[in-house]
This record gives sequence, structure tokens and C-alpha cells, in this order.
Amino acid sequence: MSMEVTFLGTGSAHPSPSPAASAVALRREGQCWLFDCGEGTQTQLMRSHLKAGRITKIFITHLHGDHFFGLPGLLCTLSLQSSPDSNKPPVDIYGPLGLRSFIWRTLELSHSQLLFPYVVHELVPTRDQCPAEEFKDFSSLDKDDTSPGEAQGRILHLDPVENSYLLVDDEQFVVKAFRLFHRIPSFGFAVEEKPRAGKLNVQKLKELG
Repeated sequence: MSMEVTFLGTGSAHPSPSPAASAVALRREGQCWLFDCGEGTQTQLMRSHLKAGRITKIFITHLHGDHFFGLPGLLCTLSLQSSPDSNKPPVDIYGPLGLRSFIWRTLELSHSQLLFPYVVHELVPTRDQCPAEEFKDFSSLDKDDTSPGEAQGRILHLDPVENSYLLVDDEQFVVKAFRLFHRIPSFGFAVEEKPRAGKLNVQKLKELG
């Protein structure tokens, strides 16, 4: 198994050709996981050796524009490159509470229809992740819209014992989110490879002494 990290953008606040706004890609086993999706991420993907159509998971650290304003456009471009397939697994999107409503409303207002399913898993922040005057409760957003069922996903709360949020747990990886302190609630993501049994030819070792 191999993992490859590509920094697509390391800039912040003001968009510029170089460095582009925040975006990091992790390639593994033919899949591509995207961490943040600032403006210009599509262009950066085109300039790289990565294929946007391989993106299966997107992780958003926080809801400052330079970290996720590129997301609706990227989803629409992925749709233009797709063909309708009812058996295609959904693109999983992880991020702070409020992200699902943002994506749905943006696509709805722009009359954009995606040809692939997506699911948004929202992390519920704690009030100590940002200055008290900056904390906003977005828990009522989903109750105010009629977002399609395909966008519905899990609402993830902090595990007080692990002090983290469990996002992915498959045969090869565990992905957890951890709270970060910023001007608004933010999260860091840890990708941990599970232990794998080694492959040794015991008989050959014995023959070689």
C-alpha cells in the first residue's frame, strides 16, 4: 500500500495564482481524498498529476471561505465529468455543522444537479473551540430546508473518552477529527494506517541461516 500527499494550495485569505488557497490531496489505492477546497482547487488539480474523478472523500477543516469556497464548483465539475450511475457509491464529505446546508443551498440556488450522490457528515463543535463571541449554533439549519435525502449523513459528536470524532474505520485506515482552537470552530484530521501482518518466507530464512 502506498500513500502520496500533494499540496494543491497553501495560501490563505486573499486568493492568488501562487500560492493557491488551502487544499491538500491524499492519494491511496486508486482513490483520492481531499482536505479543504479553497478557490482555485479545480485549476490546481488540472495542473497536477491527480485525477479529480478519483475523489471519494472530502474533509473540510473549518468554514472560513478560503478553505471551502471552491467546493460547490468542484462538485459541479465532477458531475460534468460523470455519467449517471445508480450503483456509484456517494462522495463522503466531512466538515463542521452547517456545511450540509451550505452545499445544498448553493446547488439549489444555482440550479445545479449532480449526477452522482453525495453524503455530508457534520461534526458538532464545542463552545471552547473559538472565542465565545464568535461561536454560532447552526444546529437548526437542516430543519429549515428541504435538502434531498442523499445529502443527509451522520451528525458526529465529540467522544469524550477518546477526545476525538471517529470519521472512518475500514480494513486499512482509521480517520479521526480533533478539535482545534481558531477564530471559528476548526478541526484537524488524523489518518492512521492499521497494523498489517508482515510477509516473511520462514523456510527461506531457515535455508539462509
